[in-house]
Amino acid sequence: MTFGASGLLFKQARDTLLRHREDLEAARREFAWPRPETFNWALDWFDPMARDNHRPALRVIGEEEAELSFAQLSRRSGQVANWLREQGVRRGDPVLVALDNRPALWETVLASIKLGAVVVPTYVTASAAELADRLARAGVRHVVAEASLASRFDGLPGRWSRIAVGGEPAGWTGYRHSRSAPEDFRPDAATAAGDPLFCYFTSGTTSLPKMVLHTHLSYPVGHLSGMYWNGLRPGDVHLNISAPGWAKHAWSSFFVPWNAEAQVVALAAGHSGPERVLEVLRGRGVTSFCAPPSVWRALVRHGVGQRPPVLREATSAGEPLDPEVFRTVRDAWGIGIRDGYGQTETTGQLGTPPGRTPVPGRMGWPMPGYRAVVVHPETGDRLPPGETGELCVDLADRPVGVMAGYAGDDRRTAAAFAGGLYHTGDLVVGGADGSFRYVGRADDMFKSFDHRISPLELERVLLAHPSVADAAVVPHPDPIGQWVAKAFVVPATLRSGDRATAEALFEHLDRELPPQKQVHLITFADRLPRTASGKVRRAELRERTGTADFRRERPPAVAAAG
Repeated sequence: MTFGASGLLFKQARDTLLRHREDLEAARREFAWPRPETFNWALDWFDPMARDNHRPALRVIGEEEAELSFAQLSRRSGQVANWLREQGVRRGDPVLVALDNRPALWETVLASIKLGAVVVPTYVTASAAELADRLARAGVRHVVAEASLASRFDGLPGRWSRIAVGGEPAGWTGYRHSRSAPEDFRPDAATAAGDPLFCYFTSGTTSLPKMVLHTHLSYPVGHLSGMYWNGLRPGDVHLNISAPGWAKHAWSSFFVPWNAEAQVVALAAGHSGPERVLEVLRGRGVTSFCAPPSVWRALVRHGVGQRPPVLREATSAGEPLDPEVFRTVRDAWGIGIRDGYGQTETTGQLGTPPGRTPVPGRMGWPMPGYRAVVVHPETGDRLPPGETGELCVDLADRPVGVMAGYAGDDRRTAAAFAGGLYHTGDLVVGGADGSFRYVGRADDMFKSFDHRISPLELERVLLAHPSVADAAVVPHPDPIGQWVAKAFVVPATLRSGDRATAEALFEHLDRELPPQKQVHLITFADRLPRTASGKVRRAELRERTGTADFRRERPPAVAAAG
């Protein structure tokens, strides 16, 4: 492999992390973010790494299976980049990409990086209203979408070119024509490392989605921290369960594995059920597996069975993993699932990497290149271990993986970076050993009878009961306490959402929680509304303010906080 100056800086930083993959202290001590002035990950890293490299880079498993080597993807993405340029895509143009897990998704993103276009990732379940919002607010100039989504764009305002994958609807250009373009791509100019590369819309679980802007440095290079947390190394086979359009897909189905020269395994739409996941884990040589807690829960309910034969790394991100799920998998497979933490606005900030023993409920330690602090949510004072406060990233030596800012929203950007810190909005408790424990989102917390309530704490207790498959807690208006905790519960069996189950859950909560932290109402549901990345849409649950299925007959005695 022959790299230019920028690619070589990247490789040297990457190799430092590989060398210390089981020694976090050494990795934190020796690692330094590469900060080249110009950098194009697809041209400066991927193409040189892929030259004459015929090892599998991507395997998509569905009704049919598709496999591409690094060399094939390098050539094919050059072809797509040349063709997109023929269609009018220019450096800096926002390109909305709404594709399922299929090779065209990886080809298009690689090609867009080469061109210097700004990718606007979008999940294929986006409604017409969501698409209209993205087209307008991101200033989209081009759309690359599944042909089946074409009608959803009908009548949406704006002037943007239309490219369809998997068909050629009227008014759309078929992606298949890209195969007639030459494979050798030459960029117009060098790519400035600070140029915009991604415009991500946040999950919007509690408010209107924000537009997160990442650069050619912050996401490709920033994801070295996620590579370290996942524990990937060259030649690994990495299965990640994540829907395209969300930041986690870029994390673990794109940059993290290819930074490590590992193979990406992805499941096509409709093929990510527990039985299929376990079949792939056991039969496709998967050495590393990452999934959100919702997927891990589904695997446990299905029955995890014996350990997949070559699986070495198991990780979870998106929300804290339930201790019961952790113990079930550990006892069955002899593998501890390692939690990791990051946001759309950043790359992996915290995690339990290889070489550290995972502990349920622990987020892990700061990854190499990140320095985390805990501050008082109101005063901004830094807090010692053992006290609850907001998790922040110290920007004194700004980590490369932190976003450039919120596009078109200077006020929110200034608030996020106030006081020389990046404010995550998440509440944590720091430990004496330097690790952190998650408490909850600051905007999810609420007061009930003057006591501060963490929905996550109540959800953990509910999930430990055998009658509960899934649970979420939100505030419900109360004339005396202002708010009380209301639980939405998915029962473990379809017939268990009855009064007897509700009473059993109230009794369980009474045993495990003090009176001031009790759930007052329970509503049973077939499923919880979740984003494609696995996060509960709490804003949607809060809107369900009607009467609950069951209310405590004897409310707990709640004394006001003194």
